[in-house]
Amino acid sequence: MNQTFKFLASSTGRIVRIVVGAALFALGFFGNVNSVVGIILMIVGLVPLLAGIFDVCVLAPLFGKPFNGKKLRASL
Repeated sequence: MNQTFKFLASSTGRIVRIVVGAALFALGFFGNVNSVVGIILMIVGLVPLLAGIFDVCVLAPLFGKPFNGKKLRASL
């Protein structure tokens, strides 16, 4: 599990989260903006997008790791 958190806290992991979040948000916005599926995709896409932008790891506290990306990298 530490390898997963190392990747998520790395620069590459942040870029991947931002790209995936933006892609999900765009898919929901441009694909099905008036449907429930489109709204759900936009909300789901915002989570990794904002987590990558603000350098936080949403899943880390569930495993006893720090929420903040800088503190997470230091603990690993």
